[in-house]
Amino acid sequence: MPTPQDFARAAALSDEALIAECDETFFIASGPGGQHRNKTETGVRLAHRPTGITITATERRSQLQNRGAALERLREVLVKRSHVDAPRIATRPGKGAKRRRLEGKRHTSAKKQNRRGGWD
Repeated sequence: MPTPQDFARAAALSDEALIAECDETFFIASGPGGQHRNKTETGVRLAHRPTGITITATERRSQLQNRGAALERLREVLVKRSHVDAPRIATRPGKGAKRRRLEGKRHTSAKKQNRRGGWD
């Protein structure tokens, strides 16, 4: 299982070095775009070997443009997965917070007591 440091290292690589770490395959991308898109291998699939991430790009009619889009998406995923949340530190509420919470409860209780009023 790759660590966040592995993702950060891969995200920091140049485009050429990142593509060198990927298995690049081309395939026929179906859909709108006419004969050019339906008969040529314009779809690009990048499989990043060290992390196991696979990205595809098929929205353009040009293989070169799809390759750039796939590389951009791969880099975005690598950056996103390299982020590490800061550890949370358990804390207890302070005296002021306790006092304010109890005052709010007393205020709510008084409102409800006043509603009961003189209907007895």
